[in-house]
Amino acid sequence: MKGFSRANLMYMRAFAEAWGEPEIVQQAVGQIPWGHNLVLMAKLKSRDLRLAYAASTLEHGWSRAVLVHHIEARTVERRGKAITNFEERLPKPLSDLARETLKDPYRFDFLGIGAEAGERLLEGALV
Repeated sequence: MKGFSRANLMYMRAFAEAWGEPEIVQQAVGQIPWGHNLVLMAKLKSRDLRLAYAASTLEHGWSRAVLVHHIEARTVERRGKAITNFEERLPKPLSDLARETLKDPYRFDFLGIGAEAGERLLEGALV
């Protein structure tokens, strides 16, 4: 093989060091684009955090820019950290539902409009 730049060879070596176990490559890290892996290696030092962000990238289909935004906002670290009294005050199915609604700030399924709805229709339904 030929045509690899010095920088790409360095990135490949860093990738092999960051994800040394062969079973990891078959998981989320092996399924996201190379540029996403470079972002994970450059911005995160913890292996567990890299895996968590890689899994979230696959789950939500984040672009590289969105991945960077979520890393900077520490989305994965903050997930599930909200302090609530739902479990104490609500019966079990309702407490789970209330906690779940806090995870997604843009949950509009209660409006009864489809996913193909435009901005005007969404605004009208909210108003």
